[in-house]
Amino acid sequence: MTTTKSRDPKARPARGMNRRWLLWSLAAAALVVILVALYAIFSGSTAPKNTGAGPNYGVGQPGPGEAAPAFTLEDTTGKQVSLGDFKGKNVLLYFQEGLTCQPCWDQLSSLEKDSAKVKAAGVDAVLSITTDPASLIARKTRDLGLTTPVLSDPALTVSEKYSANRYGMMGAMRDGHSFILVGPDGTIRWRADYGGAPDYTMFVPVDKLLSDLKDGIRP
Repeated sequence: MTTTKSRDPKARPARGMNRRWLLWSLAAAALVVILVALYAIFSGSTAPKNTGAGPNYGVGQPGPGEAAPAFTLEDTTGKQVSLGDFKGKNVLLYFQEGLTCQPCWDQLSSLEKDSAKVKAAGVDAVLSITTDPASLIARKTRDLGLTTPVLSDPALTVSEKYSANRYGMMGAMRDGHSFILVGPDGTIRWRADYGGAPDYTMFVPVDKLLSDLKDGIRP
């Protein structure tokens, strides 16, 4: 006579619970890896990686020696601002990622704080350009007490002309962290695209920025 072993009714639920616990553990581990990677990217973007003598930036197109594309954009007061308004002056264009990039606004604040150094370097005016709506930029600049003109380029029309949207961590939908010095005759004298891979730098100390400008400026 054969006997059959009775199955423990608790065994199957226990195995199911172990399987679910394993899946939850794997998912949690994957989430931790993703968060660590994101932290590394964003925390590393607040300062330039390369502090040596050589340049730590890319140079996109149009570059030094080429004509700066003309543009007209709305500023935070609703005024239309054109590059042609600065004919006869050295104007520094600062393309930045916008509202979601606090280091970018820290950059603008530092440029204002060290405005005497900026002017001493031969820069007559600074214009910042980002893709956010003018109304939202206006609120941000008011909150930070900024006076530098910030222009809205929501359709990326100007950003694409300057290929400034190729140097950020958000793909082509936002600008990176690019500086372009346009001379009195409308020719680009210097360009530095700090926001490109692999460092995705979103803040450059003013002294470092002006040192790079001095070393790379085209007469």
